[in-house]
Amino acid sequence: MKFLHIADVHLGCRRYNLEERTKDFFRAWQDVIIKHALPNELDFMLIAGDFFNSRKVDPQTMNHAIIGLQLLKDAGIPVLAIEGNHDQHDAISNFSWLRSLSQWGYLKLLEPVQDPAGGFRLVPWDEEERTGSYIDIAGARIFGSHWYGTSANVAIPVLAESIRLASSEERFHILMLHTDVEGQLNRPLPALSIAKLKALRSLIQYVALGHTHKRFELEGWALNPGSLEACSIDEYREERGIYLVEIGRDQQAQTCYIRDFVQRPFARLSFDVSGVVDAAAVQEGVIEKVRREVKEHTDESESPAPIIEISLRGHLGFKNSLLELNRMRDEACELTGALHVMVRNQSVPVEYAVAVGLDVNASRHERERRIIEDLIARDTRFRERARDMTELVVEAKRLALSDEPPTMILDLIAQKLELTERTEGDAARDETLDTPEITVPTTTALNAIERNAIAEV
Repeated sequence: MKFLHIADVHLGCRRYNLEERTKDFFRAWQDVIIKHALPNELDFMLIAGDFFNSRKVDPQTMNHAIIGLQLLKDAGIPVLAIEGNHDQHDAISNFSWLRSLSQWGYLKLLEPVQDPAGGFRLVPWDEEERTGSYIDIAGARIFGSHWYGTSANVAIPVLAESIRLASSEERFHILMLHTDVEGQLNRPLPALSIAKLKALRSLIQYVALGHTHKRFELEGWALNPGSLEACSIDEYREERGIYLVEIGRDQQAQTCYIRDFVQRPFARLSFDVSGVVDAAAVQEGVIEKVRREVKEHTDESESPAPIIEISLRGHLGFKNSLLELNRMRDEACELTGALHVMVRNQSVPVEYAVAVGLDVNASRHERERRIIEDLIARDTRFRERARDMTELVVEAKRLALSDEPPTMILDLIAQKLELTERTEGDAARDETLDTPEITVPTTTALNAIERNAIAEV
């Protein structure tokens, strides 16, 4: 007996508002069928949930589904499926497109039958009605299940008892199960515990898992192949593929994990803007990093063009608005031949960078001075004069809160700037001719700093 175990095909998945991404999921689905289903003389194929990305299926997505299913039907390969959380039936109407495909003869949707008295029961496949919970093919009895979500730990013992009542000692038992599994999540959600899953061990010889978009195996008995395509760039490093499974006369499963089918490549880059003097330098640094780390794509026939994400991190020494993100994206796209480039500015701009490591016991006055000085020092244009300018901002604020006339505050600012100009002019005359010129900030610039600092405090 030989079968293919896949999951999380996610036909119809659209990302980054790109039509090409929808086609990626179809290409992966079709490539798996042509390269691995048709040549291997399969007895059947398992789809362990989330065949569609949504219970609402558009015409193009349905075409993508039927093109692949028709190839399998013409080859005489039965397709057995269960619903996942993305394509499960509607709670109000009990309608789902998987049920329609099952009624139309493209696949066999295996699902427990709700019991009027509560719970559920497993019934054999009825070819005339095109419904059922389990089916016998080539020496195997394959059981379906529902998406149980956070109630999986309660549902599995009930499912186990139903399987026990429907078991056959002469057959190799397979269960399709779409669920989170303990230890495989990157988020704090309730998952099916390993102990509850292992309670099925005495009844089931192979658990065909789905839902988690990465490959994992539990003791060579419960296997999760991962999604065919990365549904988001966050998944791009995860191993994903399909299982080709062969059951020998000793009733042992020999599995071969396969990744040889078309998948869109991704690249994720990070650039630290801390200490970079201006927007032009950030642009230059990012493009140089792209040039070093992303191979130029030239031939679509060999592999699809990549999708690239560039994240700017660290403390930005100037205003966010000075960054030319669109230009950065376009240049990276032209340089690499990428399908799509995303630039995410996750840096902390100077106007939000407050004092780090400030003593919690510091007085309000000390905190105010430290925060203002830190705000000014993080702007590379004024870093060398941060302390003097802090004194000026604090004094200007004091005068403003004392209801002093605006003209008096402006006179103070002008006097301080004039003093700074004279002091720096004297210092400049004492230095050698090749010493770089220091630019004194204008009154307008200082006023802007003052407003930001007062608002922050």
